[in-house]
Amino acid sequence: MLLTTDTLYILTTQKKAKYLDQIKGGRFPVEVLVKGKDAAENERHFIKITDAIKAAGKKVGVLTKDTSSGPFIDEWKKIYADNCKDVEQVEIAPALSTAAFSVKDEAELRAMRSSSKACVALLTPYFLDEMSNILDQDKKIKHSALADKVYNKLEDENFWKSVQLPNRQKLPSDFDPEQLDWVLGPIVQSGGKFDLKWQQDSDDEILHPGIIIAAMGLRYKSYCSQIARTFMVDPNKSQESNYKFLLSVHNMILKGIRDGVVVKDVYSKALGLIKSKKPELEKHFLKNVGYGIGLENKDPTLVLNAKNQRTLRDGMTLVITTGFSDIQNPNPQDKNSKTYSLVLTDTVRVTAAEPVVFTGEAPVEVDATSFFFKDEDEAQPTPKKEKRDSRVGAVATKNITSTRLRSERNTAVDDDAEKRRRAHQKELSAKKQAEGLAKYAESTADQNGVEVKKFKRFESYKRDNQFPPKVRDMGIVIDQKNATIVLPVMGRPVPFHVNTIKNASKSDEGEWSFLRINFLSPGQGVGRKDDQPFEDASAHFVRSLTFRSTDGDRYTDIANQIANLKREAVKKEQEKKDLEDVIEQDKLVEIRNRRPAVLDNVFIRPAMEGKRVPGKVEIHQNGLRYQSPLSTTQRVDILFSNVRHLFFQPCEHELIVIIHVHLKDPILFGKKKTKDVQFYREATDIQFDETGNRKRKYRYGDEDEFEAEQEERRRRNELDRLFKSFADKIAEAGKNEGLEVDMPLREIGFNGVPFRSNVYIQPTTECLIQITEPPFMVITLDDIEIAHLERVQYGLKNFDLVFIFKDFTRPPAHINTIPVESLEDVKEFLDSVNIAYSEGPLNLNWSVIMKTVTADTHQFFLDGGWGFLQNDSDEEGGSDEEEEESAFEISESELDVASESSEEDSDFDSNASAEASDEAEMSDEEEGEDWDELEKKARKRDRESGLEEEDNKKGAKKQKRR
Repeated sequence: MLLTTDTLYILTTQKKAKYLDQIKGGRFPVEVLVKGKDAAENERHFIKITDAIKAAGKKVGVLTKDTSSGPFIDEWKKIYADNCKDVEQVEIAPALSTAAFSVKDEAELRAMRSSSKACVALLTPYFLDEMSNILDQDKKIKHSALADKVYNKLEDENFWKSVQLPNRQKLPSDFDPEQLDWVLGPIVQSGGKFDLKWQQDSDDEILHPGIIIAAMGLRYKSYCSQIARTFMVDPNKSQESNYKFLLSVHNMILKGIRDGVVVKDVYSKALGLIKSKKPELEKHFLKNVGYGIGLENKDPTLVLNAKNQRTLRDGMTLVITTGFSDIQNPNPQDKNSKTYSLVLTDTVRVTAAEPVVFTGEAPVEVDATSFFFKDEDEAQPTPKKEKRDSRVGAVATKNITSTRLRSERNTAVDDDAEKRRRAHQKELSAKKQAEGLAKYAESTADQNGVEVKKFKRFESYKRDNQFPPKVRDMGIVIDQKNATIVLPVMGRPVPFHVNTIKNASKSDEGEWSFLRINFLSPGQGVGRKDDQPFEDASAHFVRSLTFRSTDGDRYTDIANQIANLKREAVKKEQEKKDLEDVIEQDKLVEIRNRRPAVLDNVFIRPAMEGKRVPGKVEIHQNGLRYQSPLSTTQRVDILFSNVRHLFFQPCEHELIVIIHVHLKDPILFGKKKTKDVQFYREATDIQFDETGNRKRKYRYGDEDEFEAEQEERRRRNELDRLFKSFADKIAEAGKNEGLEVDMPLREIGFNGVPFRSNVYIQPTTECLIQITEPPFMVITLDDIEIAHLERVQYGLKNFDLVFIFKDFTRPPAHINTIPVESLEDVKEFLDSVNIAYSEGPLNLNWSVIMKTVTADTHQFFLDGGWGFLQNDSDEEGGSDEEEEESAFEISESELDVASESSEEDSDFDSNASAEASDEAEMSDEEEGEDWDELEKKARKRDRESGLEEEDNKKGAKKQKRR
């Protein structure tokens, strides 16, 4: 190919020339020369190109590192050497990199994000799980064999459909695995032989449990990405320390990469940190910390070393590789552990602030990359699941109460248990704070992960002939079908999509009626959800249009139609948003050659449309199928790859026996989405009257009732056995997806209100559940960040429990009105499963708190993170102690002031005391008088008041009547 300012010349074969015909006649002149079998003709084409070079100038740009070879190239080089002796060759690789390749647009960045996520998926979980299983089972496998497993997974379509990235991240919805290709490895290294330049493929040595390095690179839609991680098996203190230091250097490099930074400064700062903190590692540090990546797997002009003078620009993509090679191990376990290397590789995008780490989902923390197998008691006892189960069991045996009556139960707090819990909770809180600071210290997820608000565009009609016929009358037309309002503007019909309209209102002035239509435009509602972003700062927007008419009823009707149309559009948008996370499952692979395992006569919840009748559940190759007897189309398929938890709840203390499936992603059930599907059967039969039965004639006492109870107990046990056996079969069929049956621990359950009704909530090995009555509640313990107990204060009979999830965008889960008698049990359970909790006397406004957390998570953890909840708990406890110990104290001066103020202010008290003293004196004087004297005094007072005269008159009137 020869590019001149006038023409693009391409010399190629006949077959390729046909493909290039389509670019002829475009904006740039293109001349395609066809190479054939005629040597003379080919020579004329070569000479034509050399003549074009000489005509364009005395310099020609070339890629000097291009090492193409073959007869075609040799023939060209010969003619070029003969005809272009005076032409100077100039290296153009740096110019191409700077001007064309290094800075990516949005489409290129999207492809690189997808390739990076694919790298993460193959490394974690796939490679990590394979390696863990091999080491756990003490298998022997070659590096090349393990690498081949990863290599072949690229072609596995089922893997890409069901893969779940760390932190519940997903591949893009439009991800096409057919576009993936390998550009690096996969490379697996261990046993003291490490090559951090990735120049050698995985060898045939056996995987050695020590330091294991895995690296790989993929190309998606022609754009590359790379990732590498170091995994440590039974590391010693020195190795752990060096890895932590490597992580700090890696984070510092990432922090220093931004628009305008000179490349050599990035390397120099990293080297400076090593010299100041661990100078003994300087000689082991790599000679560069990465390079540019994109269409090429490595941009040689953008190597991040101590000499490169290039400046980083926003939109560049880099591979950042931080590593120490061939470090001496002071405590080698064997001959293969004498030397080791450490490396971390990420693909990043340069921005004006901190870089976006495309491969950031793959964990790098010491806890996530370290494995302990040798000394289980000291290092890492057992898998997390078993550890939790054993501790829950310990809680269960301790907290079984003999009675449910408060008066008979010991409500005293166990001081030793409380002290132990407080000490453990301090450790958990400190760990959470450290994890938060590490996780969000250099996090850029919000910059690249949150959807950027874009200016929305709506299309009502593609062509003029699609307008409704009524627009010819030049009136206002409501087009319900296309959700559009056509308005007459300047003598022309102008369509406005309903989503561009804010509202419409009608008003009257005299004989005229006015219709005002307001539109959505940028800057209208700052901070509001419906505010539109500015796409073009110089653009003008119509805020409103007003129309006038004498037909007021017509305008009222139009305003109502617009309001209804707007309401329908909002409803459709909300329904669409609600169903965004609903996945379309793969097809169920049915068992054809034999009868599948079946559980008959079961009901399903959520209930299917139509009459409530029992159906059957079948276990097939890759999932479950519930079939209704009413119709063959009424069925529900659940794939094992989409099952997160499988629960079996026996019918003891319940009216139904349950197999409950909690899904990873919601599925469409009828017209609604659901993440929980349940199969159940009622444990009690229909009761019927046996009066007059033959048995009643010969039976006396309660024999028949005893027999009925025994029959009920036997039937319940049989139901439990049947459902438990079927649940085990489901787990066995889905063992490749890690399915296990989980049962609730009823002994440590408690009552609460998670939604509307008061229900019994029970812990399991991995969850906290309520699956007896809908709406169901399934909270995975691993998803919980912290728990907070609200309304914990003396005198209240209930308290509330709030769970905050690790995904801060997920609203907290509330369990309200838990009896205070369960407080100690709840605390003990939370502490036993390593969930940090706090408590406070009031209900908090969690929507405001979570907005603060998500607005700037980095700053939130810098300010103390969840410590503000713990501080409230500590202050509350401290104030109680002070109140108990403190006594009332008042100084003499304060007492004098108080007495003066009381004398001035309390008139009522002084008057009352004076009256009381007078009465006391009178009572002392009258103490010796008898009844006769008192009557005389009374008559005397009556005469003075005229009462006696009135009495005499009344007496005279009575005598006359007689």
